[in-house]
Amino acid sequence: MPEYTLRIRRYSPESGEAAYWDDFTIDLDGHRSVLDGILQARDRFDGSIGIRCSCRAAICGSCGVRINGKPNLACHTHLEEAAETAPDGAIVVEPMGNMPVLKDLIVDMDAVHWKKIQRVTPWLIPDGEVPEREYVVPPESMIDVTQSMACIQCGACVSDCLSMEVDPLFVGPAALAKAYRFVGDPRDGQHFERLKDLAEDPHGIYDCTHCFNCIEACPKGVAPMSQIMRLRRISSADHDIEDRNNGYRHEHAFVRNIERNGLLHEADLLPHSYGGKFHPRAAPELVESLPVILRALQRGKVTPKKALTHPHKAPTDVKRIFRQIHEQDDRYELNLYVVGYEDEEPAGTEAEQADAAGGQLPEERSPNV
Repeated sequence: MPEYTLRIRRYSPESGEAAYWDDFTIDLDGHRSVLDGILQARDRFDGSIGIRCSCRAAICGSCGVRINGKPNLACHTHLEEAAETAPDGAIVVEPMGNMPVLKDLIVDMDAVHWKKIQRVTPWLIPDGEVPEREYVVPPESMIDVTQSMACIQCGACVSDCLSMEVDPLFVGPAALAKAYRFVGDPRDGQHFERLKDLAEDPHGIYDCTHCFNCIEACPKGVAPMSQIMRLRRISSADHDIEDRNNGYRHEHAFVRNIERNGLLHEADLLPHSYGGKFHPRAAPELVESLPVILRALQRGKVTPKKALTHPHKAPTDVKRIFRQIHEQDDRYELNLYVVGYEDEEPAGTEAEQADAAGGQLPEERSPNV
């Protein structure tokens, strides 16, 4: 029977002592889970090890921990896999980040995770008369929200969110993914109100920094950052919500900048996000940015000539892409989930199918997702 070393971070607030590391040698087959190893260490060596667990089938999300520095489900991580990335041969297990530690590997999810979930009003608010029997929802609409519904509330995305690390008030990836579950549901009658609330909140949808950590951390493929970006697009493109955080204007300034120059001309981005170089809203931001601008000038990263002129013009291909996008009546979006059955295998590769369909994706994908 192979042996593995678990290096568990121990902490008990009531003791008044600092956190420390404790090593345990366990003997289990490599295909057994890290959770099995933790439970064996608790049974054989120290019954005081704190770990939260339940289903052992990657469904309940209770056993979320950091394994070798990455958030994961302890029941869903094999010992042999964890050992391959273990520093010094010891599998390092510690509690989730961005949440207070109650004991050892147990964090207080009520204080952060569930509090933020409640923040987004996580239930349907129907509008109009209630139907006599049931709401009939188009299949493509349910496919659209299925990805965000796959969340098991394990907190892995919250643990690895850099925005929450810098700004603990940030609503967070799990809660915002949950928000899209209702914004994308046609039965909900408060789409505009939800989006307006989250766009105006300085810790809302525009507080995400696109670090992709939540996408990598999620064990269920929910891709929270993708759902946040979809909330932004619906807010700005469908509802034209001009928020006080300037997210709407910044997004449109970014698009116009690329459309005009082909490459990002940063000297224009900030003032155009506030209405233009001579707009009253732009002056305070430009003054506040002067130290950064001066450092860039000193280090030769930008010159007055480049800042005041437009060294680039968008190539023909870039203009063509923007022209095609502007001519489209609807956005073409995709998420992880597809229509059809797992045993259906269309002939040819996806690229071949796309070519045959004139550049469109295979038919089993929903164009409304």
